[in-house]
Amino acid sequence: MSGNRRSKSTIVLDGVPLPDVLDETMIHGVVHGFYDEIRRDALLGPIFHQKIQPDEWPRHLAKMCDFWSATLLRTTRYEGRPLPPHLTIAGLGEVHFQRWLKLFRATVRRICPPEVAALFMDRALRIAHSFRLAVAFNRGETTIGIEPIAEKDL
Repeated sequence: MSGNRRSKSTIVLDGVPLPDVLDETMIHGVVHGFYDEIRRDALLGPIFHQKIQPDEWPRHLAKMCDFWSATLLRTTRYEGRPLPPHLTIAGLGEVHFQRWLKLFRATVRRICPPEVAALFMDRALRIAHSFRLAVAFNRGETTIGIEPIAEKDL
């Protein structure tokens, strides 16, 4: 087994064992591929370019790899709170979350086998819903009526 593969202990996520193909290399590919798309995107790129300076990108990408590793592989490398930086983005709204999810879906479908892409998307959809609720609450807006975004609606 390569040094990048998980140990023999089975990780179970939502009652289903994770496919062995999901490893740190795949997470790295997803994170780097996704943020390559983000940085080129006309809607999201300017937001990220404003918030993350060019010399900060390697650290940000490493942190996002740690985040997804912790989220899916149950590693303990991620330290941080992903929500607070998003709460400081003026005008962050539905169109941004929709675009984020569309770009993320395209990336995971390009890089991952279908069952792994589905795992990534399940988590991304949950994260997006949680962030949308938090953004509305933080702005003093009602959260009633904020429904989860369904992948079929992207």
